[in-house]
Amino acid sequence: MTKPLALVVYQNLMPGTQLVNRLHDLGYRVQSLSDPRALKDAAEREKPIVVLMDLAPAAADLLLVISAVRTNGPTSHIPIVAFAQSVEEKFIETAQNAGVTLLANEEAILAQLPQLLDQALEFV
Repeated sequence: MTKPLALVVYQNLMPGTQLVNRLHDLGYRVQSLSDPRALKDAAEREKPIVVLMDLAPAAADLLLVISAVRTNGPTSHIPIVAFAQSVEEKFIETAQNAGVTLLANEEAILAQLPQLLDQALEFV
């Protein structure tokens, strides 16, 4: 049986590499993307079960990328779990409006990854 695929978009080495390692430990195949603009095409081509995205470097631009994935028919169903260094209420609302399924801070994404994935996949 094929392991489920997770696409991970990150530019900061930490916690990006830790997240990739944790996903491997949980039995996922992982494809990392360093260029967030490649997400829509990669998601359409690779058909991941979930996308995890670091919003730290340029949140506004990344939210546009998320919105493009959400409005693209073949990828609109894919849950997107985003994480950032700090998560404020207004930012949560903006991220959800762009199409983020779940938003967590950097510490929570690593510490609670199995629970966050379960919760995100319930939305599918």
